[in-house]
Amino acid sequence: MLQSRALVIALILLLSTTLPEVQSKSIFEKDRRELLAIPETIASYFYEAVNKVSPKVSQFLLDTVQSPTVIAARQRIAKEATKVSIMFEQLIEKIKNLWYTRILGY
Repeated sequence: MLQSRALVIALILLLSTTLPEVQSKSIFEKDRRELLAIPETIASYFYEAVNKVSPKVSQFLLDTVQSPTVIAARQRIAKEATKVSIMFEQLIEKIKNLWYTRILGY
């Protein structure tokens, strides 16, 4: 039972942090908050699907996600993702600047 709980927690964390959502906007045009909302949306869809199959398991998932350990991990991931997003935006600006000044000669 303990192994299955650990597996469920690992699966929730994995799904809530790694699956991208396909959209028509370029990655350069996306807002940071929008990128951080994608894992929440995936976790919500996963919860709804599990709830249709087994309400008891979905209640366990809800209790697990609301535990202090998981909340702390999600906050840490969100904080680090925000830092990475800011660094990525700075990198894109540097690449654009390099492109315009060195390559195109503006």
